[in-house]
Amino acid sequence: MTTHVSRRSLLALGAGLGASTLLGGNALARAPKVGTQSPYFHRFMLGAAEVTVVSDGPLPLGPPKGTFTGATDDEIKKMLTDNFLAPDNIVLEQNSPIVNMGDKLVLFDTGMGTSQAFGPTTGRQQKSMAEAGIKPEDIDAVVFSHAHIDHIGGVVDGSGKVLFPNAQFYIAQSDFDYWTDEGKLGSPLKDFVVHARKNLMPIRDKSTRTARNSCPASRRSPRPATPSATPCSW
Repeated sequence: MTTHVSRRSLLALGAGLGASTLLGGNALARAPKVGTQSPYFHRFMLGAAEVTVVSDGPLPLGPPKGTFTGATDDEIKKMLTDNFLAPDNIVLEQNSPIVNMGDKLVLFDTGMGTSQAFGPTTGRQQKSMAEAGIKPEDIDAVVFSHAHIDHIGGVVDGSGKVLFPNAQFYIAQSDFDYWTDEGKLGSPLKDFVVHARKNLMPIRDKSTRTARNSCPASRRSPRPATPSATPCSW
């Protein structure tokens, strides 16, 4: 009987024999497991500007029902599993761009900060910035897309100290007024208002608050302002 052996099969056989010879039957790892991931930032050029995207960490939202609309439960499950994502827990990556314009360094949003309303995996923006070689005191401006706690939560540290001491802050007046309103402390929004006040009140004298309709049309919500979507919500 004649057996045809391809070059590919010979190479595979050789590699397998070599590996088993090198490792042996009782081989043990000599190096400890590291247990860490690569730094949470990505840097690229956009025209003349250098953009560094830093992560605030994974933000789990829980079951997808209610997060996705216009699709059946089976369609949502298939969409998630087809992309190797858990079908029972939506996890977002909270990313903030830091744009170096040459003469100004601008940060967009500050993540969750010390709040663990969505679990312990959020709030790593400062660590990500350090990994990217960016110091918080070098930030010239902080621009808030809107005032939900996962966007304004990292202005101060646990003691209430402002983390961006040299920055001017920019936020829509409607967002500032809504989420710092003490009258809402007795409502279901209490935890959101408490965290917003913790982060926004210390910078009220360093913030430029824009008019309700000052956000670009492309960023403006098509819906009227609501507790969860003010006009400039993204």
